[in-house]
Amino acid sequence: MATDRKGHMAAPCPIGRAVDAVGERWTLLILRNATLGMTRFEDFRSDLGIADNILSARLSRLVERGLLTRVPYRDGGRTRNEYRLTAAGADLLPVLHALAAWGHEHTTPDEPAEPMRVVHRTCGHATTAGGRCDHCGQPVRREEEAWIRPWRSPEPTPLAGPVT
Repeated sequence: MATDRKGHMAAPCPIGRAVDAVGERWTLLILRNATLGMTRFEDFRSDLGIADNILSARLSRLVERGLLTRVPYRDGGRTRNEYRLTAAGADLLPVLHALAAWGHEHTTPDEPAEPMRVVHRTCGHATTAGGRCDHCGQPVRREEEAWIRPWRSPEPTPLAGPVT
């Protein structure tokens, strides 16, 4: 199979196509931040400590792949772009859940830290990712989910919805 610049996007294997879309370094972290509501270039750069040229390339590729969309906004006298999740980008939530679970199980932080938790905002209790709330038994829809990342803040961060 060819591995030229086109990568695996036209390959029959869906894993190859998915990796081609989201497998570059920084891409999943950008999508994590977009899932938590981050939209502006400067905020991605500051939070991730990523070089401008790399961030610009990753954002452009995510827009090209249909995972993010550009939404113009005015900043003083300039028009800039925010980057918002599309439905396809929002559909990566189970992948982010799986990566968080895998990272918790199979990696160790340099400094001890409490694990990330998923909260069902409707009842306010921590629950497992996806499916039904462990506490109240209700389905947990995306708009009812928040993440607590204790190394960042004890407060739950609601998830951003996709641009419609």
